[in-house]
Amino acid sequence: MIGLDTGTEELLCHIEDRVGVITLNKPHKKNALGDILTPALREILVTVEEDDRVGCVMITGTGDAFCSGGDVSGMGGGSSAPKSKQDRIAELTHKQVTLTLRIHELSKVTVAALPGPAAGAGLSIALACDLRVASDNTFITTAFRNIGLSGDYGGSWFLPQLIGLSKAKELYYTADRVSAEEAARLGLINKVYPQKTFRDDAMEFARQIANGPTMALGRMKINLNRGVNQPLRESLLLEAEHLIAGGGSNESREAIRAFMEKREPEFHKNS
Repeated sequence: MIGLDTGTEELLCHIEDRVGVITLNKPHKKNALGDILTPALREILVTVEEDDRVGCVMITGTGDAFCSGGDVSGMGGGSSAPKSKQDRIAELTHKQVTLTLRIHELSKVTVAALPGPAAGAGLSIALACDLRVASDNTFITTAFRNIGLSGDYGGSWFLPQLIGLSKAKELYYTADRVSAEEAARLGLINKVYPQKTFRDDAMEFARQIANGPTMALGRMKINLNRGVNQPLRESLLLEAEHLIAGGGSNESREAIRAFMEKREPEFHKNS
């Protein structure tokens, strides 16, 4: 296990078996976002993306929650002068782009591991990840209705992509709590694990991805992300470019050798 410095105890990070594990660490506030944790999260995402020892990034939370959303009590206290409306819009847009858009476009596969509730912007972070696994005691909620706000960090884009517009509208308009089992049925959660074994199960799930063909998985991610919003012809071109780029690579050669030798491929023997 290799520890990485995040600059704060509110965010922990280590590398284990090629999984870059990022842990939101404010259990007394259900791992709420804030002026210390959130900037550190933005920075550590860049760090793990650039680290060749990381094949998959897993974001999780300490204790019995993933993330309760924004910590209102700890935010916005540092401004000495009022900002204009346009400045506030530009600032929030930048914050969103450098967090959930960054997660969505990260070159490595991302997994949100939910040991408990994900709400508001915390849910948006989970939705920005490629995959989500949850403890059976987890629930998710859009939550913004409860504080009289319309939502941020991309949830209104990610959620319809996953479950369709009508159901996404329902979850935004009502802020209903959705259990892990129901979220899995809707397609929001990929795997539900028992609370008792959740962290080990989530780690094994991420480990399988992390030790796969990292470059090929990154190209798959781009294919899938872009494919949702582009014509088939453009997707065919992108697939061709990526397939040809991966042909003859070390990953491809090892996979073919392993297939011929009837064994599991070893993509990262020296990692």
